[in-house]
Order: sequence, then C-alpha cells, then structure tokens
Amino acid sequence: MPAATSRHDVGLLLLRLGLGMVLLFHGAFKLTHGVGWIEDILTGLGLPTALAYGTYVAELLAPVLVILGVRARLAALVIAVDMGAAIALVLRPRIFSINQGGGGWGIELEALILVAALALSLTGPGGIRVGTRASS
Repeated sequence: MPAATSRHDVGLLLLRLGLGMVLLFHGAFKLTHGVGWIEDILTGLGLPTALAYGTYVAELLAPVLVILGVRARLAALVIAVDMGAAIALVLRPRIFSINQGGGGWGIELEALILVAALALSLTGPGGIRVGTRASS
C-alpha cells in the first residue's frame, strides 16, 4: 500500500463503515416507524419528549458523517452520547443480564456501538475520507 493509505487508515475506514451502517439501519427504522415509543419512554422518566428527535441526528446524520469521515470525531461523540443515554435510561435492567436467546451480554450491541464510537472520537477518521486526495 502507498504511504498515504496505511493499514491504520484502512482499519479506521472499516470501523467507520461498520459503525455507520449499523446505525443507519436503526435510524431508517425510526424514520419509517417514528419515535413515539421513545417519547413514551422519556415521558415515563420525566424527561422532555423532544429529546426523542435527537435519535434522528444520532442515527441518521451522524452515521453519514462518520462513513464519509466528515466531522467524524464530533459525529462519533454524538453517537456515543446517544448510546450512553440509551443504556443508562432504557437498557439499565439488562446491563448485568445474559441474552436468553443464545447467550451474550444483555447490552452487547449497544456496548459495542458505544465503544466503537468512543474509539473513533479519540482517533479521528483516518486518512481515507471525503475531501482527501490519494497520492499516486
């Protein structure tokens, strides 16, 4: 590989693609089915229902930015905050549980998304991203 495209950059690209694609599917679901169920959860917790619309930013806009590598650190931080809030506010009862449908941690998907987003917010997008030129 040329110096401009290191294995490190390819690894960060794969991290961005994986994180972004997983979240885009979650965001697409919310876009087609709405966030009323999230509003209900927030109401039950005494929080403003307007916060539910932040999931559109965290699960549609932020993943696109992460995939493109544009403002990726900030976008990854938005995703991390979203996942942290989901774990703390909604998934807390599953933190110390095992999935009954085949094993695994009760919050393994959300935890992986959180950790991947935090890692990306610390490392940045790498060299393969929109707005960079490949050297010949």
